[in-house]
Amino acid sequence: MLIARRWRLDADFASDNGFRVVQCSAQFGTKITSATPGSAPGLYLIVSDIEAARKELVGRGVEVSDVLHAGIPGAQFRPDGTSGRVSGPAPNHASYRSFASFSDPDGNGWLFQEVTTRLPGRIDSATISYRSPSDLASALGRAEAAHGEHERLAGRDANWPDWYAAYMAAEQAGTELPR
Repeated sequence: MLIARRWRLDADFASDNGFRVVQCSAQFGTKITSATPGSAPGLYLIVSDIEAARKELVGRGVEVSDVLHAGIPGAQFRPDGTSGRVSGPAPNHASYRSFASFSDPDGNGWLFQEVTTRLPGRIDSATISYRSPSDLASALGRAEAAHGEHERLAGRDANWPDWYAAYMAAEQAGTELPR
C-alpha cells in the first residue's frame, strides 16, 4: 500500500552550529526504495500528543524512549544518554520541540515529534480537520485552557462556542490566536 501526499513545507530552520532541518510531508510504501533495511535513521512521525502516541506504541510492545527535548539543536538525533538530550517534554509543550525515539522492525530509527500548532503557512487555512478523535480532543483541551485565561481577563463569555471555533481554526492555521 502506498500513501502519498503533496509535499508541504513544515519547517526550515538553520542553526549556527551547522545543523539544518527541512521537514516536509512524506510517503510510505513497499518497493519504493532500494535502501537497505535499517539504513534510515532520524525518520519523523508528527503527532499532536506525544504522550498518547508513545503510550499507544508501548501498548503494542514497541520499545520507545522516554519523552525528551533537545537542549542544543540536533540533539534529538543523538543516541540516548548522550549530551544535548533533556529528559521530559519541551517547556510548555512548545510545538515542534518534544520527541520520543524508537526503531521499526527493519531497524530504522524514528522520532515522534509533537506538533500542536503548525507554523504560519504550513497548512491550507481554508481546511480545518482533525485526523482522529484524540487529535480533536487535544485541540478542545488546549482551547478550554486558553478560554479559561480569556474569561479570567475579560469576564464570562456567553459566546464561548464561537471563541473555541476561532481559537481552534487559528491554532491549526498557525495564525494569531484569539485572546
